[in-house]
Amino acid sequence: MSTQPEVETVSTGADKAKLAGAALLLIGSIGAFYTLGQQSLWVRVGALLLLLAAAVALFFTSESGKQLIGFSRDSVRETKKVVWPTRKEAMQMTGYVFAFVFVMALFLWLTDKTLEWILYDLILRWRN
Repeated sequence: MSTQPEVETVSTGADKAKLAGAALLLIGSIGAFYTLGQQSLWVRVGALLLLLAAAVALFFTSESGKQLIGFSRDSVRETKKVVWPTRKEAMQMTGYVFAFVFVMALFLWLTDKTLEWILYDLILRWRN
């Protein structure tokens, strides 16, 4: 017997129509910007922004938009629960990271030069 919850996706016709309308408004905003090519820049940008705002508003009234808003609220709530380090702790950890990177770079350089010396000078005798 499975105890996993079932994922149920309910998409009504009205919700699909809202999403299709938002997509059409988005495409229409771009089309209006280029169609109004003879008008001033302010008219073109105004039409673009107006239709984009309408598309976003229509999207946020759909179920997908409401889920996105809920997800955003939950993300902000979780971010507020994070215990952020103090400035002193952040600076210490940054120093540790820089020191570790320097030590690793030095180790890798020494390893590379040692292997180069063993391979080329001792084994192959390519260098004088």
